[in-house]
Amino acid sequence: MVKSIEDRIMNTIVYTVLGLAGLAAILPLMYVVTVSITPFTEVLKNGGFILIPKAITFSAYEKLFTESNIPNAFWVTIVITVVGTIVNLILTTLMAYPLSRRALPGRNIFLLMVVFTMLFSGGIIPTYLIVKSLGLLDSIWSMILPNAVWSFNVLIMKSFFENLPEELFESARMDGAKEFRILWQIVIPLSIPSVLTIGLFYMVGHWNEFFQAMMYVTDRSLFPLQIVIREILMLTQQPMENAENMMPTETIQMASVVMASLPIILVYPFIQKHFTNGMLLGSVKG
Repeated sequence: MVKSIEDRIMNTIVYTVLGLAGLAAILPLMYVVTVSITPFTEVLKNGGFILIPKAITFSAYEKLFTESNIPNAFWVTIVITVVGTIVNLILTTLMAYPLSRRALPGRNIFLLMVVFTMLFSGGIIPTYLIVKSLGLLDSIWSMILPNAVWSFNVLIMKSFFENLPEELFESARMDGAKEFRILWQIVIPLSIPSVLTIGLFYMVGHWNEFFQAMMYVTDRSLFPLQIVIREILMLTQQPMENAENMMPTETIQMASVVMASLPIILVYPFIQKHFTNGMLLGSVKG
């Protein structure tokens, strides 16, 4: 097919815009990574801005792992992410499945309650008082249970379940299957894209856990990664008499940002296909 001049012009504009958007996204990341592995003297020689390192050092990462709370914070964040995501998926699935069945008595009332919580909440102080009364302060669970179910994710999964052929459910019931068996052996296997999509949402939310930790945790041994990185980023640049031997704060800051972002960046490519399919299938009703 021969493209017209208008098509070529439009393609050029589209590719140019996409290229500029890609550069706007990748350049800050390149800068952060480069500064974290470049000796600070090299950064100073280039006026504080460098994209391609001429020399490489991992001193900042070694310092973070040996002289900071980063290793313990990593462990706390991993526990929060894994346990929290499992709890989220179980509760979200158990809530979305019955809401997707039109025969559920009072279904519209329950849906209204779910949507209502998306628009209104109890507030910070009442939530804090509930967490305190349950004895969850200074515990891992204080960063998991308050957000055990996200209403938006429930609606996405419910929409996906509604798109499954009704004949599957009727056939399973005729064979004597109960609802939990239908959910476990039929619905879940067919809903892997949706489950992975929702799991990614929850996983990223737990990995970036900050506000609840700041509200409910005072024990430094339970601080997640984002709290520790916040403390590192708030450090002020100290004057250095010997830039060759001292570790500047900026380099450690950039290294900490890389360490916080790298796990999610590494995981996403493996589930990108399921993420895209889950979003499309969960948003189309027909």
